[in-house]
Amino acid sequence: MIHEHHHHHENECCEHEHHEHSHEHHHEDEEEGRGRIVRIIASTVLLIVASVIERKTAWRDWQYLLLFLVPYLIVGWETLKEAAEGLFEGEALSEDFLMSVATIGALAIGFMPGAETQFAEAVFVMLFFQIGEMFEEVAEGRSRKSISHLMDIRPDTANVERDGEIFKVAPDMVKVGEIIIIRPGEKVPMDGVVIEGTSSLDTVALTGESIPRSVNKGDEILSGCVNLNGLLKVRTTKEFAESTVSKILDLVENAAESKSRSESFITKFARVYTPIVVGLALLVAVIPGLITGEWATWIYRGLLFLVVSCPCALVISVPLTFFGGLGGASRKGILIKGSNLIDKLAGVKTVVFDKTGTLTEGVFEVTAVHPQEIDDNELLHLAAHVERHSTHPIAMALRNAYPNEQDDCIIADVQETAGHGIISSLNGKSVAVGNSKLMEKVGAEWHPCHHAGTIIHVAIDGKYVGHIVISDRIKEDSVLAIERLKDVGVNRTVMLTGDQEHVAAAVAKHVGVDEYHAQLLPADKVTQVESLLPDGTLAFVGDGINDAPVLTRADIGIAMGALGSDAAIEAADVVLMDDKPSKIALAIQIARRTIRIAKENIWFAIGIKVLVLMLAIPGLATMWMAVFADVGVTVLAVLNAMRALRVRIK
Repeated sequence: MIHEHHHHHENECCEHEHHEHSHEHHHEDEEEGRGRIVRIIASTVLLIVASVIERKTAWRDWQYLLLFLVPYLIVGWETLKEAAEGLFEGEALSEDFLMSVATIGALAIGFMPGAETQFAEAVFVMLFFQIGEMFEEVAEGRSRKSISHLMDIRPDTANVERDGEIFKVAPDMVKVGEIIIIRPGEKVPMDGVVIEGTSSLDTVALTGESIPRSVNKGDEILSGCVNLNGLLKVRTTKEFAESTVSKILDLVENAAESKSRSESFITKFARVYTPIVVGLALLVAVIPGLITGEWATWIYRGLLFLVVSCPCALVISVPLTFFGGLGGASRKGILIKGSNLIDKLAGVKTVVFDKTGTLTEGVFEVTAVHPQEIDDNELLHLAAHVERHSTHPIAMALRNAYPNEQDDCIIADVQETAGHGIISSLNGKSVAVGNSKLMEKVGAEWHPCHHAGTIIHVAIDGKYVGHIVISDRIKEDSVLAIERLKDVGVNRTVMLTGDQEHVAAAVAKHVGVDEYHAQLLPADKVTQVESLLPDGTLAFVGDGINDAPVLTRADIGIAMGALGSDAAIEAADVVLMDDKPSKIALAIQIARRTIRIAKENIWFAIGIKVLVLMLAIPGLATMWMAVFADVGVTVLAVLNAMRALRVRIK
C-alpha cells in the first residue's frame, strides 16, 4: 500500500512538471508575441520621427543612414539573425533571407552615384514584414485553439479505490479491472463499466452532441465525457493508453502531421520557384546595368523583384487553410485524420454504407405480433420464456418485449438447434420457437408474413400458434443523410449487408439508396467495394465492429459512432463522433469549402505578384507596392484562410 502511494506521488510530480512545461511554453509564446508588438510600435514611432528629420534637414547620407538604422534594427534584428542562421545551415533561400537582402540593398542604394536614398522604404519593408508575421501567428493560434478544444477532454487524475481507501492518481497508473470513483463534475478518466450509481454524462467534447446521455449500473462508460450529477463507481475495462480519450487525442495530434497534396505542392513549388526568382532578380539588376550604366536604378528594380516574388503568402496560407478545415470539422464532431484526406473527401463520388449500426440502430425490437388462436400477450409470453437464457440479439428483443418474468411457469429440457431455434418443455407442453425450418421439423403448418424483418414462429405440441416479427430500427437520420448526399452531388449510394434479401430491400427502399447487396460475408463486402472503386473516389461508412478491412480498402473509410470500436478508429480515415449519418454530407461540404479557400489564396497571391513584377521591370512599381504584393497579400490570404475554421453550412 505504502509502495503504491509512493509511486503515485512520483507520477504526480511528473504530471506536474509536464503541466509546468507546457504552461511555460505557452507563456514564452505570449511573451514573444508581446515583444514583437512593442518592437513594431517603437519602430513605427522612430520611423516617423526620422522621416520628419530627413525632410527638415540637409545632412549627409551616412548621417541619415545611422538615423534610420535605429528603427530598422529594432524591428528587423530577429529577421537578420534568422537569415544569417539560415545561411550557415545551407537554407539560403528563406523568406527572412530574401527580406534581409532586399532591405540591406535598399539601404545601400543611396550611396551609389546619381541614386535616390531609400532608407525609409527599407525600414518600412521590414516593419510590414513583421506585421505580416504577427497576423500569421494570430491565425495559427486561433486554429490551434480550435483543435485544442478537443484536448480539454484529457483527464488529469483518477480516484482509484484500493483496500477501502481512495487515492488520487494519474490515469495511466490505474490497472484494468480496478475500481474508480467519478464524482459529479469530473471527467471520466478511462473506459469502464458502471457497477454502482446512476448519472447523466455530457458527451459534447467527444460527439458534438449537446444532449446528455444517461448511464445506469451495467452500462459502458467512455473516457472524455464529463459526469454531470451522480456519483459513479466504475470497473475499468481498458488501460488509459487504450481508452477512447487517448485514441482520439492521438488521432488529432497526428492529423496535423499528414500533409495534403496542396501542401506538398507548396513545398515543391518553393524549392523550384525561389532559385528561379533570385536568378531573374540578378539578371534584372546586372544586364540592363551593364548596358545602360544606370546601376542604382536597376539594382533597385532587382531588389523590388526579390521582395515581390517572396512566396510567403502561399507557404503560410495554404497549410493554415487545411489546418482551419480540420479544426472546423472537429468542432462539429467530425475527426479527419489528416489534411491529405480533405482533398479526397472533397471529391467523393460514391458512398457505400454498411447497414447494421450505420443506417439502422443495430438494436433489434419486436415490430409486429401475429397470433393464431391465442392472444398477443400469450404469444410473446411463450416466446420470451423459451428464449429466456439465450444470448442471441433476437432472444434479447423478445425478452424486452415481454419483461414480466414473475409467474409460475416451469421450463424444462431446453434444446437449442443452431440456425433453427429452441424447443423446450413449458408447463409440460412442448413449445418450439424458431424459424420455418424448425416448424417443418415439428410438423407445424407455418404461414409467411408480409412484414420485413426476422420472423419468429411459435408452435405448441406441433400446432402452429402464430409468429412475431423482429426488426432492426432504422435511424431517424438515415433518410436525411441520403438526401443530403444527393444534394452535395454524390452520384451513387450503395448499401451492403449480411442480412436477408427481403430485410435489405425494405431498408434500402425506406432510406432511398440507389442500390443494395444482401447476404454478404465480411470478405464479400471487400469484393463489392473493390468492384466500385474504379467509379471515382469511394467512401465506405461503417460502425466499425466488423468493418475494419473494408474501411481500410476504400479510398476513404468513415467510422460512425466509433466511440466503442477501436478497430474502426484505427482503420478509418474519418471518425464521426456521434451516430448521425447525415454528418457525412457535412464533412464533404467542409472539405470542399477548405479546398476552395486554398485555391482562392493560390490564385490571388500569384496574380498580384505577377502584376507587380510586370510593373517593376519598366520601373512603374515602388518599394511600397512591392511590400504590399508580398506582405499585404500574405495578410489577406491568412485572413481568408481563417474562414475555413468557421463552419456555416446551409
